[in-house]
Amino acid sequence: MIVREVNSRSILSKSQVYDYAVNPYVGCLHACTYCYARFMKRFTGHREPWGEFVDVKINAVELLRRAIVKAKPGRVWVSGVCDPYQPVERKYRLTRGCLEVLVEHNWPVTVQTRSPLVTRDMDVLTGRSDAEVGMSITTADDSFRKIFEPDAPSIKERIRALETMHLAGIKTFVMIAPLLPGAEQLPTQLAGKVDYILIDKLNYHYADWVYKKYHLETMMSESFFLLKSEELRRAFGEKGIECRVVS
Repeated sequence: MIVREVNSRSILSKSQVYDYAVNPYVGCLHACTYCYARFMKRFTGHREPWGEFVDVKINAVELLRRAIVKAKPGRVWVSGVCDPYQPVERKYRLTRGCLEVLVEHNWPVTVQTRSPLVTRDMDVLTGRSDAEVGMSITTADDSFRKIFEPDAPSIKERIRALETMHLAGIKTFVMIAPLLPGAEQLPTQLAGKVDYILIDKLNYHYADWVYKKYHLETMMSESFFLLKSEELRRAFGEKGIECRVVS
């Protein structure tokens, strides 16, 4: 793995999903095969395979301190094109520093991650009605997780982290994108641990070869997504969990 410390020119960017996004890192060591964020390589000049590099924006917190006093308040996505709690965050603590700045200025925050490391920063997020934490979970079957998300934390660890945060009063949600085999078990496993669910038809094309290798091509079809997302929406509803299908 190649880790570089870099100085960034900016940190608070406009987002098409929320008002803003903050990405303390470029690249992600979780190496998810379907990750849409690999498009970043077109702009950063990285030749390394996706999942084998990360640039650490060591001036991220200071940049955010300067930017936030000039910007109109809005909800901030932490993060859009990297996992803010990938392994390097344990050392650099940039995500925590950025969250502290956002909370200090009373900006609403949506954290999205695959890592239970987020529970380290519960002290920053607890008691904030305008803060929420989303965990990306594509399946309840860890054997499929190992195929599509080889270096990401286990599903069991993620669900345990959700439960811990939910019990602490932090608003939690799960993003299911893409839908993988085993997702049908999630309504039972997530009951009492999340406030809502998002299901999205993520852009699959980066992982075409994985689906073909394991004979899962039918999962990429529109009909599969419509059928399975509706089944999941009903199943979550039976558990009293709001479920939104966003595409």
